[in-house]
Amino acid sequence: MSIPALTLVSRLTLACILGGAIGLQREGLNRPAGFRTHVLVALGSALIMLLSMYGFQEFDQPYDPGRLAAQVVSGVGFLGAGTIMREGASIRGLTTAASLWVVAGIGLASGAGLYLSAIVATILVYLTLGVFFHLERGWINPSSYVKMAVVTQDQPGQLGRIGASLGGKNISVRNITIDRADVAAGYIQVHLELKLPKGMALAEAMADLAALPDVETVCELDK
Repeated sequence: MSIPALTLVSRLTLACILGGAIGLQREGLNRPAGFRTHVLVALGSALIMLLSMYGFQEFDQPYDPGRLAAQVVSGVGFLGAGTIMREGASIRGLTTAASLWVVAGIGLASGAGLYLSAIVATILVYLTLGVFFHLERGWINPSSYVKMAVVTQDQPGQLGRIGASLGGKNISVRNITIDRADVAAGYIQVHLELKLPKGMALAEAMADLAALPDVETVCELDK
């Protein structure tokens, strides 16, 4: 039994839409795997599921539609491992790796025609990444999460020195953006979202950054 062209297109399109919805959330937080990565993982998973279900029917021998799908579940782990980074004693990227793994499952569900399961899973993942993200920072030890702005000279390796200083204090960098507006020529403003280790005072973290060469100012930002 061959699959109708409209069904084929609808399943692949749904996988792209659902994977993209999760990817946009990760992209907004500047995570290692963003919109395009999540779309490609979902699309590829859906395509492999379709191939597994319908690609071998013309051969006159038994086949297992779940064999290729099982390889997706295990194989996407290698892609997720590339988003995990170690900073001092902290490890970041685990949530993004998990979102890639879930997106692969959503793609498989879309390719198999389990539309409701794929859509509900996407909604739950989006709520987990969005709502729980703010819950973690607002209710669970909110004092650990701080935002800073560092004005520094735009020198090669300066961001690496900032990261090394924070990592040496076991401070986890949750997000980093660079703004060249409203600063003098030759300077950049680095916005940092940090998670401080238990017991560390904000003033200590700010003092360490201010002591770095070529750093002009360090200030706390409103949460």
